Amino acid sequence: MPSQHPILVIDDDTALRSALVEQLEHDGEFLPTEADCLAAADAKLAAPDARYDAILLDVGLPDGDGRDFCRALRKRGIKVPIIMLTGSAEESDIVRGLDSGANDYIAKPFRLNELLARLRAQLRSFENSEDAVFTIGPYVFRPAAKQLLEPIKNKRIRLTDKEAAILKFLYRAAGKPVARQVLLNEVWGYNAAVTTHTLETHVYRLRQKIEPDPTLAKILLTEGGGYRLDPAPVP
Repeated sequence: MPSQHPILVIDDDTALRSALVEQLEHDGEFLPTEADCLAAADAKLAAPDARYDAILLDVGLPDGDGRDFCRALRKRGIKVPIIMLTGSAEESDIVRGLDSGANDYIAKPFRLNELLARLRAQLRSFENSEDAVFTIGPYVFRPAAKQLLEPIKNKRIRLTDKEAAILKFLYRAAGKPVARQVLLNEVWGYNAAVTTHTLETHVYRLRQKIEPDPTLAKILLTEGGGYRLDPAPVP
């Protein structure tokens, strides 16, 4: 099953923005949110439940320069990939965009397939970087470090490679259940020697580490012939 990446699309060109959103939504891989100016984008990013895996940011917006906004986002500690969209392919403009903290820069008119390929590449790179941080229940999850931090108790939980991979894939499923076989193939690959019992054993051990009460799972749930992650904070 495809996992969904929430993407913030910031562009004042209504036709282009609509086309982008439609393409992003097409196969369920992305979950786009629109903003037609920097003020609207700022409000969406500041929302309490805001979570975006990447930002597509136009340079020329009615209430400011996208590059200045990008620089401000980096200063605020927002580290997700930012791809700048611009009407200029001049080298000086590209350098200015990258200097502002953008990960990539694409000139209009661009082919949507090329933009999607670049977006996927940036997401893959970010997910494997030290900067990737996800919130799961009371924990801050750093996949690259294979570690969960519980800030309230100042507690660190070490994860195995497979435990971290299970958590990351379930997180990417955006609250939807993932069938055991799908999760098995994703984490172990198509290995005939590995059975769903192996997965169940890893899930059991993972619950011992992350659930306040492993006998009453609230974070890593068994559901729909597989497992579902409830990333909402647990009281």
